[in-house]
Amino acid sequence: MAARSAPSCHLRLEWVYGYRGHQCRNNLYYTAAKEIVYFVAGVGVVYSPREHRQKFYRGHSDDIISLALHPERVLVATGQVGKEPYICVWDSYTMQTVSVLKDIHTHGIACLAFDLDGQIKKLRLRLNYLPQVTQLVNETRAGTQRLVSVGLDSKNAVCVWDWKRGKVLSMAPGHTDRIFDISWDLYQPNKLVSCGVKHIKFWSLCGNALTPKRGVFGKTGDLQTILCLACARDELTYSGALSGDIYVWKGINLVRTIQGAHTAGIFSMNACEEGFATGGRDGCIRLWDLTFKPITVIDLRETDQGYKGLSVRSVCWRGDHILVGTQDSEIFEIVVHERNKPFLIMQGHCEGELWALAVHPNKPLAVTGSDDRSVRIWSLVDHALIARCNMEEPIRCAAVNVDGIHLALGMKDGSFTVLRVRDMTEVVHIKDRKEAIHELKYSPDGTYLAVGCNDSSVDVYGVAQRYKKVGECVGSLSFITHLDWSSDSRYLQTNDGNGKRHFYRMPGGKEVTNKEDVKGVHWASWTCVSGLEVNGIWPKYSDINDINSVDGNYIGQVLVTADDYGIIKLFRYPCLRKGAKFKKYFGHSAHVTNVRWSHDYQWVISIGGADHSVFQWKFIPERKLKDALHIAPQESLADSNSDESDSDMSDVPELDSEIEQETQLTYRRQVYKEDLPQLKEQCKEKQKSATSKRRQQAPGNSIRLHFVHGYRGYDCRSNLFYTQIGEIVYHVAAVGVIYNRQQNTQRFYLGHDDDILCLAIHPLKDYVATGQVGRDPSIHIWDTETIKPLSILKGYHQYGVCAVDFSADGKRLASVGIDDSHTIVLWDWRKGEKLSIARGSKDKIFVVKMNPYVPDKLITAGIKHMKFWRRAGDVCIWRDVFLVKTVKAHDGPVFSMHALEKGFVTGGKDGVVALWDDSFERCLKTYAIKRAALAPGSKGLLLEDNPSIRAISLGHGHILVGTKNGEILEVDKSGPITLLVQGHMEGEVWGLATHPYLPICATVSDDKTLRIWDLSPSHCMLAVRKLKKGGRCCCFSPDGKALAVGLNDGSFLMANADTLEDLVSFHHRKDIISDIQFSPGSGKYLAVASHDSFVDIYNVISSKRVGICKGATSYITHIDWDSRGKLLQVNTGAKEQLFFEAPRGKKQTIPIVEVEKISWASWTSVLGVCCEGIWPVIGEVTDVTASCLTSDKMVLATGDDLGFVKLFRYPAKGKFGKFKRYVAHSTHVTNVRWTYDDSMLVTLGGADMSLMVWTNEMESYREKRICDSEESDTDSEEDGGYDSDVTKENEISYNIRALSTNIRPMFGIKPHLQQKEPSVDERPPVSRAPPQPEKLQTNNVGKKKRPIEDLVLELVFGYRGRDCRNNVHYLNDGDDIIYHTASVGILHNVATGTQSFYQEHNDDILCLTVNQHPKFINIVATGQVGDSADMSATAPSIHIWDAVNKQTLSILRCYHSKGVCSVSFSATGKLLLSVGLDPEHTITIWRWQEGAKIASRAGHNQRIFVAEFRPDSDTQFVSVGVKHVKFWTLAGRALLSKKGLLSTLEDARMQTMLAVAFGANNLTFTGTISGDVCVWKDHILCRVVARAHNGPVFAMYTTLRDGLIVTGGKERPSKEGGAVKLWDQELRRCRAFRLETGQVTDCVRSVCRGKGKILVGTRNAEIIEVGEKNAACNVLVSGHVDGPIWGLAAHPSRELFLSAAEDGTVRLWDVAGKMLNKVNLGHAARTVCYSPEGDMVAIGMKNGEFMILLVSSLKIWGKKRDRRCAIHDIRFSPDSRYLAVGSNENSVDFYDLMLGPTLNRISYCKDIPSFVIQMDFSADSRYLQVSSGCYKRHVYEVPSGKHLLDHAAIDRITWASWTSILGDEVMGIWSRHAEKADVTCACVSHSGISLVTGDDFGMVKLFDFPCPEKFAKHKRFFGHSAHVTNIRFTSGDRHVISAGGDDCRSVMSWPQKSRPLLVKEP
Repeated sequence: MAARSAPSCHLRLEWVYGYRGHQCRNNLYYTAAKEIVYFVAGVGVVYSPREHRQKFYRGHSDDIISLALHPERVLVATGQVGKEPYICVWDSYTMQTVSVLKDIHTHGIACLAFDLDGQIKKLRLRLNYLPQVTQLVNETRAGTQRLVSVGLDSKNAVCVWDWKRGKVLSMAPGHTDRIFDISWDLYQPNKLVSCGVKHIKFWSLCGNALTPKRGVFGKTGDLQTILCLACARDELTYSGALSGDIYVWKGINLVRTIQGAHTAGIFSMNACEEGFATGGRDGCIRLWDLTFKPITVIDLRETDQGYKGLSVRSVCWRGDHILVGTQDSEIFEIVVHERNKPFLIMQGHCEGELWALAVHPNKPLAVTGSDDRSVRIWSLVDHALIARCNMEEPIRCAAVNVDGIHLALGMKDGSFTVLRVRDMTEVVHIKDRKEAIHELKYSPDGTYLAVGCNDSSVDVYGVAQRYKKVGECVGSLSFITHLDWSSDSRYLQTNDGNGKRHFYRMPGGKEVTNKEDVKGVHWASWTCVSGLEVNGIWPKYSDINDINSVDGNYIGQVLVTADDYGIIKLFRYPCLRKGAKFKKYFGHSAHVTNVRWSHDYQWVISIGGADHSVFQWKFIPERKLKDALHIAPQESLADSNSDESDSDMSDVPELDSEIEQETQLTYRRQVYKEDLPQLKEQCKEKQKSATSKRRQQAPGNSIRLHFVHGYRGYDCRSNLFYTQIGEIVYHVAAVGVIYNRQQNTQRFYLGHDDDILCLAIHPLKDYVATGQVGRDPSIHIWDTETIKPLSILKGYHQYGVCAVDFSADGKRLASVGIDDSHTIVLWDWRKGEKLSIARGSKDKIFVVKMNPYVPDKLITAGIKHMKFWRRAGDVCIWRDVFLVKTVKAHDGPVFSMHALEKGFVTGGKDGVVALWDDSFERCLKTYAIKRAALAPGSKGLLLEDNPSIRAISLGHGHILVGTKNGEILEVDKSGPITLLVQGHMEGEVWGLATHPYLPICATVSDDKTLRIWDLSPSHCMLAVRKLKKGGRCCCFSPDGKALAVGLNDGSFLMANADTLEDLVSFHHRKDIISDIQFSPGSGKYLAVASHDSFVDIYNVISSKRVGICKGATSYITHIDWDSRGKLLQVNTGAKEQLFFEAPRGKKQTIPIVEVEKISWASWTSVLGVCCEGIWPVIGEVTDVTASCLTSDKMVLATGDDLGFVKLFRYPAKGKFGKFKRYVAHSTHVTNVRWTYDDSMLVTLGGADMSLMVWTNEMESYREKRICDSEESDTDSEEDGGYDSDVTKENEISYNIRALSTNIRPMFGIKPHLQQKEPSVDERPPVSRAPPQPEKLQTNNVGKKKRPIEDLVLELVFGYRGRDCRNNVHYLNDGDDIIYHTASVGILHNVATGTQSFYQEHNDDILCLTVNQHPKFINIVATGQVGDSADMSATAPSIHIWDAVNKQTLSILRCYHSKGVCSVSFSATGKLLLSVGLDPEHTITIWRWQEGAKIASRAGHNQRIFVAEFRPDSDTQFVSVGVKHVKFWTLAGRALLSKKGLLSTLEDARMQTMLAVAFGANNLTFTGTISGDVCVWKDHILCRVVARAHNGPVFAMYTTLRDGLIVTGGKERPSKEGGAVKLWDQELRRCRAFRLETGQVTDCVRSVCRGKGKILVGTRNAEIIEVGEKNAACNVLVSGHVDGPIWGLAAHPSRELFLSAAEDGTVRLWDVAGKMLNKVNLGHAARTVCYSPEGDMVAIGMKNGEFMILLVSSLKIWGKKRDRRCAIHDIRFSPDSRYLAVGSNENSVDFYDLMLGPTLNRISYCKDIPSFVIQMDFSADSRYLQVSSGCYKRHVYEVPSGKHLLDHAAIDRITWASWTSILGDEVMGIWSRHAEKADVTCACVSHSGISLVTGDDFGMVKLFDFPCPEKFAKHKRFFGHSAHVTNIRFTSGDRHVISAGGDDCRSVMSWPQKSRPLLVKEP
């Protein structure tokens, strides 16, 4: 039936009625051509009002909901909804796609905005936006092209794109609630503004980090939802609010509001040259000038076209025209000077669904009715609405009478109404039913109206009887969906919701049960979806309600359908067979509810349910199509979206058998090589248990690939080329081969690890691209000269890459995958970037070719299709091109074709090579590939004449031909043929035997051939013989004269080894013969093993079977004879090792001890104690298939299922022996054999059909060459050494500040949540009582009190050395040093000691590096702690900044969850390398200026400490860490790594590596945990500098100037040794420097070398400068070492302060930054305090002891220990008489100092409910206030310790100091966000009016004192990372000193400034 092919006619979209006004805004604009752009359903519409013409953009697959117009007003971006929504950027003039942006958002794209293109933006900013800039637009189109989009996902993600390249530049979570509008600030670089539900955010883009700041509403306006916004000059932003007000923002602050701009929400705001236009829900448009002063107002509700409830959703103002889009799908155009006469240019249905559609019987009119209760009549000729009438009820169906006078409408409430078409007046309204009327139709004779209802009945009404009911049809059980009348009006057919079809006699409505009665009935119309005639419209598997509407065109014999997927389809009619072919058209977004032909079949009208749109399609019949070929291309393109049906296969010839085979090949693997690391991880436990025993060492020998026999022709094509210098490049197995035909030698590219499937050569013939099989398969581009990879592309294909091709200019590469949709990817291969990606075809694609003349076009060809693609941004688009002619070229398929300068050459299955002229008119010459044509000197043998040709290439005067049989031939133009390479054909190869005394071997394969190969330099096939069956094994007799071959049918034969003629054959078994072996010596016996589980023993001389070995439970895999020829060893598939006596075959049981003593003639077994070690950790997944032992019994070679060839030391006892591993075969290696003299190893690949020859290199020979094996893959189990510092660093876990918790174990209710107790003594506001005493005694009375205004960080005491390294550097020629502590980067001037700070980090900095390139002078990169990698503000980030002016140049938010532990710049300074603390220790390379991630890969499963670029490279770097060192190369966007190889040195072991430095000639030095330094050449260890330091080498530095190397380690100072050493370039001689720090051991964490100076950072937080000449040390920075700093005390009168820390020291500092003194206490100190006169210091210790020192002599005046727990605070009373000591034991003890240094306790405070935090004495020394760990403040009398409870009395106390965080006076310091973390410390200034606090988030805050109101206003200061432990004012309030807990013990000094505003905490 004809329905098997799609109809040849077409539909073309001609008009769309409607506009999407609901749930969308700002989606209507004027383009540069003065056309109007908007969208409806899934179509972008460009409407020209002048020509009344529409153009359509149809690149979307679902509803469009957002639109942005580029500032140049030509390009449009539209975003859609859907599970995987995407954004299209398209040209409003040509309607072509420019770019497609996808794979980021989910749910939908809520809003879009273009930035000005790069260059123009710069101009604009320079000229501050003068209108004439627009003239410059066209001249400057370069630079980045940015677009921002907002998703509808739960985080409302904001994403910035480079839309031209289709790349994401940055992404961040937008807000927790909906975002309604987003805009670029066109007047400031890199700034955006977004607004939405109750927020507005101001974003800045730096690097790849988008950082938001929330707008501050303050008191100026209410916090409310902001709906739209526009940016203006001078950092001003105007926004429209839900209330109708306009909010004006300056920076991030709300500065004024324009009240009542509209009376309801403002939905749209549009900026233009003249000013701004706003539109709102009140139906008004307001125009404003550039300063937002009102110009005019237009109330649309009051105009002629207006109506109540009109709501404006979109407004656009250009010149004197204004466009307005409304909620009800109308578009108005207003001319400003006639503002009360708006012109209605588009209207459509609005709310609810649109279902009703009818066409006029004799006029070009269509009628629609919808849930919006309107019925509308459209003119199909004028494309306009000509009548509209509003009904009472939603309308669900419509029908027009035959004479076109009456219009019947079915309603949702069960009624129907009849109107006169002429004037829309009502004829009749009838309600007989309660449920919706879904379908009604007039009979063809006009007498009846049938009305179908959802209650499953059809009523029939008589038209002439004023619609009286005359019949009823009640056969259906479900709602009625469709009706059709017969032409004679006697029958009615219906469809219902169950998919059933019923027939009724009319008008009575009796059901026709006998189908015969209606057989010949002709139906007046066909709109039913079920029935024989429309069977074919149903896809094979679909729901009965998928298709909503059908309409048949009897004349054109076509049928149009509408379905739930938004598709209109065209079928042939009738359409009888299911799954018929069709043409399909997109445009509607979701379900298309109805479709109808116009009365004259010129048009099809379709309507969308939810999209409210009416589409009008022009019908182009067949005859017109032929003329259409000559139409302008724009016209023909309109059809290109109508995908042909799933395939047009009606007339395609049968598939050729060879192609059929090829399409059925599968490249899927059970296990991919990529899976190995995970599998190994899973087997870790197993391995650990086994490796308690010392594992066998790897052998000293290694092998090198020497020659490969074979070429992959059976399933690949066009994979054979000449290189520039005339060598031949092709591939086999996992090897790229470069073959030199003159010297008969091969070189190999071994970068792949699985089958290569395709190969293409660069136009310059010097580079090659190869694609492989894999889970995430890679494409390697490599240089044929150096055989080094240039780029590796991966990430977009699955399972494998089957075709690649370079573009003509060689810059691009196209590739095709073998996933189900055969994805096509276009790459910029040098950068490794994907340019675009598209689904290819469901059927296999064989070829991809790029058009050499048009770089953006490419062609794919495959099974029954050929497609032509062109690139648009990120997606390829294809269109069918008409076939011009066909030429009969070959008998059977043409497999290969090559274009020449003039003409073509082709090759086919018929084995003929043909030369053609350039138009394929004439065949110039043919060459048949035959044996007779072989040149006389050709080596090797052609297996058959006319082999199928799979590849052809020309060059160097020859034609190169590759055949299906694995041969490569060279055809001379004059005719002779030379055979260059050959291998086995398709089928697995298993059988392999090497000759006993000649360099030859035999192979036998499933391809039914037995072949003899020469392994000597001629490398050719000597003989071949065809067998009747395939074979699996073969063996030479000991004298080399006979060759035994086992076949797959259970037979075996013996042949003459020279002639290959049969000597004798036997057939005793049914199953495969799996191994065959002659007995040693004379070869008297032959043992034949089969899969029948028997071994037969034959006497060779008598040709009789003499014995059978029985007893194996499974098939036999391997057999070996002992050297006497009396015993057989047998391996079986059940992993049994059995022994049989020869020749009878008696089974023997031999103890293990005895087995080891037996001498074996050969060893090919894989089981037994001697080779236990050859089985890998993942033995469950992979089998060892073959082994072979050298004749000296030293080295065992094995082959396994994963394609690895391994060498083990023999015997390989113990589990998991060490080995050397080689990759060249792709899947299982089926056999391995050493040659007779062990000089070569021959290996066979099963499925890759290749025979590989490896040369054996002895240990001595090897030193000279780098071996290319990989060492055993398990990490060395010798421990990498131990050091406490390294262990601590490795186990440290970093918490981000936002998650920080209490540093003290507090409990109870926080102060701001406690109920206030009513005070007894609440005084009236005006009182005669004496005034309240001062809260605080002030020491500078008399001076005028001025509050403290601001704090500025001035000095930081401390440096992070304990867990960081290489983080101190010289800058500015050694004048400055740069380092970090806490979250601050510090630039410290060496001469003056002044500091400046980089404070943009929001958490601990962990690493720092300086860019060494002269172009990037003073550029620093710092990496910080972070949590998850969600790209939000708490994600780990790297800041790149200028050290001098502290400007941030780029911020890189990274996917290193937990934090960044190492950063390094490349040689050119443009790339940055970073390492993460995530479990995979990811390594990432960035182009930091653009914020672009180039490459990323898991680094190692153990901690990486440092990774550094080689100082001369942008592609090579080295990473070191726990028990590993890796050498990396960046190739394109891929990172390749090699493990460091230890093999060359005796007793070298892999240790934990801690530091790295570099030397010339590819030398690398790594410092180890044991103090050795390893020296590597490339990735091979070449020597060890033993004991370079006595302890771990933590730091190394390469001086670029002179190549000298500095090392820093952990050592005890001694006469000769020192912790810092300076070495020569090769690390042979050194000079040691001692650091005079007075420590027992010096531990150096960072070294750097400047001019004559070495800069050293130590673990003890000191930075020391060492002179190279005099070795003098100068301490530049010092700080506390371990544990938090808890104690802080300021001197009462001088600018000095003390700090006490858990490192057991108390240090005295001056405010200028010098450490004046240090006291070692021997125990951790917790608190410190000066006496009021400053002559004594009291120190409280962690062990409960306290002591008092005299300041003058630092002698101990007294000490005492009355408590066991830590002392938390210690205080002298103001009169110096008492000492109060507060401890962790919930107690405060009092000591009377007048009683002398015995320090006897005189009393203590009782019943303190928790531990003591802070204490303060009253000014008169009579009271003590105590803060405790349960958030309670208590007051006690001194010295009695009595608890004071009288609130009034407490309120009257004046305090000497205030450090309490509790109490009503400081209620305001507690923040709303203190659920997890607390305020930890506070201090009131000596003036008594300012208060500083420190908290667990690391913030220092400044408040006014007192601050009793909750959540008081304050200023915040960042610097500490987490936990500020203590804070104090110095005397005179000149500085604030704060101490950090977790942040490397930094102490910070903050001087104060004059006062700006305090901010209220949000």
